[in-house]
Amino acid sequence: MFLSADFAAGFATSLALIVAIGSQNAFVLRQGILRQHVAALVLFCAASDALLIVAGIAGAGALVRGSPLFMEITRIGGVLFLTTYGLLAARRALQGGVLQAADTPGLSLGAALASCSAFTFLNPHVYLDTVVLLGSVANQRGDAGRWWFATGAALASAVWFAALGFGARWLQPVFARPLAWRVLDGLIALTMFALAVMVW
Repeated sequence: MFLSADFAAGFATSLALIVAIGSQNAFVLRQGILRQHVAALVLFCAASDALLIVAGIAGAGALVRGSPLFMEITRIGGVLFLTTYGLLAARRALQGGVLQAADTPGLSLGAALASCSAFTFLNPHVYLDTVVLLGSVANQRGDAGRWWFATGAALASAVWFAALGFGARWLQPVFARPLAWRVLDGLIALTMFALAVMVW
């Protein structure tokens, strides 16, 4: 029962943190609608979160809190990347478009993973949420409990990104209309700009 409670607490806490609209989620959603590199992106996001959670439990949270230079470099890089991606999304919204078929050339696998990596690791909040916050909460649950907490937190991330990426295909009929793409890309642009301001 104790282990189950730790697992459930980790799952619920992690889910509450990652479900909020963010740059990473918006990118995975867009790629999911296009059906481009979805499995690879879902796996990358889930593995990245698991790595950061484990790092937090292993003590990296103290290093992050104690390294203003690291956080400053991450903050500046994140602002630049979010602003650039926001401008690209705004341009797509203004130009309009229709749903691309799954076999239509889009981002290469390498470009998609590079973009997802930037959304993940150039976001200072990801370190505060996973490494610092989840790591701190987990380490309050004892030697065994913290790893059950970590398992639940990592599983929540995997479930969320799988649902987001693979579930997005159900939205394809909606995005057969150019207006829907304009709205989505407009919302993505606003999200990126808002996050850039928050990070700044």
